[in-house]
Amino acid sequence: MKRVFIFLMLIVSILSCKKEEYDVIIRQGTVYDGSGAEGRVTDVGINGDTIAAIGDLSKAVGKKEIDAKDLAVAPGFINMLSWAVETLIIDGNSQSDIRQGVTLEVFGEGGSMGPINEEMRKGMLDDMRRNPDYSYDIDWTTLDEYLQSLVKRGISPNVASFIGATTVRIHELKYDNRLPNEEELARMQDLVRKAMEDGALGVGSSLIYAPANYSSTEELIALNKVAAEYGGMYITHMRSEGNGIFGAVDETIRIAREAGLPAEIYHLKMAGSENWNKLDSVLAMIDAANKSGIKITADMYTYRAGATGLDAAMPPWLQEGGLQEWIKRMKNPQIRKKALAEMRKPSDQWENLLLMSGGAENVLLLGFANDSLRQFTGKTLAEVAEIYGKSPEETAMDLVMADSTRVGTAYFMMSEENIKRQIALPYLSFGSDAGSPAAEGVFLKSNDHPRAYGNFARLLGKYVRDEKVIPMKEAIRKLTSLPASNLKIKKRGTLTPGYYADVVAFDPEKIQDHATFEQPHQYSTGMVHVFVNGEQVLADGEHTGAKPGRVVRGPGWKGEH
Repeated sequence: MKRVFIFLMLIVSILSCKKEEYDVIIRQGTVYDGSGAEGRVTDVGINGDTIAAIGDLSKAVGKKEIDAKDLAVAPGFINMLSWAVETLIIDGNSQSDIRQGVTLEVFGEGGSMGPINEEMRKGMLDDMRRNPDYSYDIDWTTLDEYLQSLVKRGISPNVASFIGATTVRIHELKYDNRLPNEEELARMQDLVRKAMEDGALGVGSSLIYAPANYSSTEELIALNKVAAEYGGMYITHMRSEGNGIFGAVDETIRIAREAGLPAEIYHLKMAGSENWNKLDSVLAMIDAANKSGIKITADMYTYRAGATGLDAAMPPWLQEGGLQEWIKRMKNPQIRKKALAEMRKPSDQWENLLLMSGGAENVLLLGFANDSLRQFTGKTLAEVAEIYGKSPEETAMDLVMADSTRVGTAYFMMSEENIKRQIALPYLSFGSDAGSPAAEGVFLKSNDHPRAYGNFARLLGKYVRDEKVIPMKEAIRKLTSLPASNLKIKKRGTLTPGYYADVVAFDPEKIQDHATFEQPHQYSTGMVHVFVNGEQVLADGEHTGAKPGRVVRGPGWKGEH
């Protein structure tokens, strides 16, 4: 009996000496948990897709161990405004964003990849015929089916989406410039309801563009009342970011108040030098709304120039009916003359980014579908107008007609001083407003805005390390827990045991953006390791080829998160 007891004690002793084991241990990094707390040197343990422990793991072992000495360790970054909806189909590695630490791409600025009907599918196929480099199978109808399709194809980051108010409108009204009748509005609400139950984050709008700007405030309130039933939020590219910005902010606050949900302003900016002094007034309006109990937040990118298309230089009525009707109108001499006159005259009725940029020399052409026009990539509209021997306004029309696209364009409109002030706002997070391309293949055929490659690294390098606009702990909060909380995303956004293991490790002394408008296809550097759902997608600064990305769903989803 005594021998049995000694044997059992020996077994217990051996078992008690066995070290605790983790799949991954990230050792001795300066851990910023995402809450806004100071960083502390400690260890992070990962098991499977989950953060298992944070603390002293010196007595534990990892199947994989990473020395994070001198590195900052943080939750994966959330891109609040991503247009990687097609780039992830073409290349699921998400190279430009993964190399900056982005582990969640959030879609839905007015347009979403679903729901689509047969006519919308045909329009997408027509676009592909004009630009065959971006061709793919459309194997979805609903927004949720699109997101699941991405995961099946294989993607490195997680993905989530708002349902686009523009998409819902086109689904029921096509490109008509009119309000929906009672039955049409009810169907639009049903589309929002289905998307929210499938896990959409809320409703997104882009009210500067046709046909989105045909929507009334009441129409948007009706759609958002449905999103509110499921705990969603409203997020908007407002009707104006320049001359009419006060009315646009008022409209955003009204929609939030009457629909009963929080709202976020996409890429907050005061566009046009004559509007730069309006920042204090806009911030006062947002502060007053928040104090009254209406939650208003915002996001931004870290550049003076925005990027959209030449459509943003032309009156919305000209674009009614979609691209082919738009081109047909520009070919009509009388209509063309009327539109050109409006393009040259300041107006509070629509947002003219050509005028707000201060001239065609501040308008940069980024990309064309037509091979014969790609010689103009990287030139200003003023330069091409001189080549054409025409006015900038006429040249803009001619380029759209020749390319049969809106023509990707950057407009230099913002103040560096305002950018720094906005970065410091406690309720402001960050979005690239760009795809997530690779610096190779078809992506090299056009010039991206450098924000596609540098938005997040630029924040951490230029504005945190070099210019000390905000401290590192606050920048990490704005990239992680703040957007996760606003979106009501579960188990992501902080380094917390039991949360999903979206984890990044970077060198705060070396994190740096390199993309420029002249040479945009340059990866940021300084991001060393990235994990998505516990799987390493970036190791020692190089992509591993892993594609563990999942669909992240909003508060209306009833399934497992």
